[in-house]
Formats: sequence, structure tokens, C-alpha cells
Amino acid sequence: MSLRDIKTKIRSVDRTRKVTKAMETVSAVKMRKAQQRALSGRPYARAALSILERLSPSLVTLAHPLTTARPVRRAGLIVVTSDKGLCGVLNAAVLKESERVIATLGLELKNIDLYVFGRKAAEYFGRRGYTLKSKFENISDDVSPSDLERISRDVVRSFEAGEIDAVRVVYTNFKSTFEQEALSHTVLPFSLEQFRDIVAGIVPQKGAYAEARPNPAPRFYTVEPSESEVLGTLLPRLTTVFLYHMLLESKASEHSARMVAMKNASDKSRDLSKALTRVFNKTRQAVITREVSEIVGGIEAMAGN
Repeated sequence: MSLRDIKTKIRSVDRTRKVTKAMETVSAVKMRKAQQRALSGRPYARAALSILERLSPSLVTLAHPLTTARPVRRAGLIVVTSDKGLCGVLNAAVLKESERVIATLGLELKNIDLYVFGRKAAEYFGRRGYTLKSKFENISDDVSPSDLERISRDVVRSFEAGEIDAVRVVYTNFKSTFEQEALSHTVLPFSLEQFRDIVAGIVPQKGAYAEARPNPAPRFYTVEPSESEVLGTLLPRLTTVFLYHMLLESKASEHSARMVAMKNASDKSRDLSKALTRVFNKTRQAVITREVSEIVGGIEAMAGN
């Protein structure tokens, strides 16, 4: 490789590092905002669990349509990925978990309705022949209330009508800046235990958003106008809470993963630039040494004559 080629490659690597460094900075700012929104939504999820705990006797004794389990002949799967790449293995982990969930369902492709957030999931499942019931963009950092209400209303209506027998969701749970985990949960049929497990995994143990455990709920409540009417209004809203929180978690995870990926890219490009600079210096020194040797040899040849 000539000196000119090495110098051109060094300049190219330096320009790439400037881009990745800028993307790292932007992702860091977006990550902090996304974390703030995700953490701010966690107390709301905790309050929703408190409501369910108080109504738990009704969930056990009342056969509400949204809490009734039945044999799964057709299922709905909500998958949350990003629209953009450059975020490490984030999307690959979600898609892998989605395939695992589909395998456990044991259904044919035609019996699985997919609701996807993000272009990555839409392209992945579209190429494999799955039925995309709905697909939504996931570019904005804000969760679209209209999209959220639409998908929540659609899955609740389909479940109540018997068109689908179960609804699962796969998303990325934000654990820390350097740790995100692809998780799957059952949204419908609604289960208090499932909701309790979800909230237990998202409430921070310490820090500004940590919450004290609520006092034990009384064992008996008088519900007006009736248990069925209250649950008929409450459960669809809590389904929306499920989805809203999962979208917030996924967005915080996306920006965290992208920031870390861009930081790693910046570090690698810096190391590559240093390695190329050493190669350039060694090559230039070799050229100089060869030229000096040629000049000395020429002088000695002239002196000999």
C-alpha cells in the first residue's frame, strides 16, 4: 500500500469517527429523555397493579371475557422494534425472541396475526409470509396515542369476539444504559400474576423513581355499579397501559443501545486510525531510508570513479 493510499484511508477513518461521535452524542441526549419518560411511567404501572390487587377477588370469582383462558387456535403477536439500525443486537434479540414465542405457540403462519412497531420487524416478518394485521412506524421518540389506542382496541375486540385466543407481546426492557433485555409477556387473557411479574421487573429498586411498597390491600371491596362493569372498563385501559409502557421501554432501550454502539464504533475507529498512522510512519521511514541509501550509494560510486 502506497503512502497516498494509507493517508487517504486515515482521513476516511477520521471522518467516520466524527460521524459516529456525533451520533453518539445525539443518542445520549435522546436516551436521557427516553429514560425520563420510561421511568416516569413506571409509578403509573405500579398504581395500576395496586388497583388490580384490590380487585383480585373479583378477577378470581368473576369469569370476565378478558380473563378467560381458552385453547389457542389463533394468536396475536405484538412485536416492537426500531425503524433504524446501528443499535447493536437490539432488533436481532427481539426478532429471535419472537421466533421462540411463535415456536411455543405451535401454530401455522396463517393462524398468527402480527401487529408490528418498527420497520425492522415489518420487513423481517413480511419476507417470511406472516400476516401483518397492522404495522406502525417507530421513528418518533414520542408514543403516538392514536396508534396505541388503535392497536389496543383492535386486540381487545378481536379477543372478546373469539377471533384470536391469546395476545403476546415481545419488546426490549430497559434495565440499564449497558443492559437491555428482549422479553415476552401475555397481554390477553388478562392475568393478575402476569401483570404483577411485569411490574415487579420494571419498578426501580433505588433512585429518584424508586417506590415504597404499598400497604396490603383490604380483603373485601364493595364495587359499584357492578364488578363486571368496572372490570369491563378497567381491563381494556390496563391493556393500553401494558402497551404504552412497553413502547417507552423499547424506545429507551433503542437509544441506549445506539449510544453504546456508536461509542464502540468511535473507539474502534480511533484505534484503527492510530494503527494506520503507525503503518504510515513506518512506510515513510522505509522510503526515506531507501532514498538515503540510494544517495549514499550513488556518492560512493562517483567517488570510486
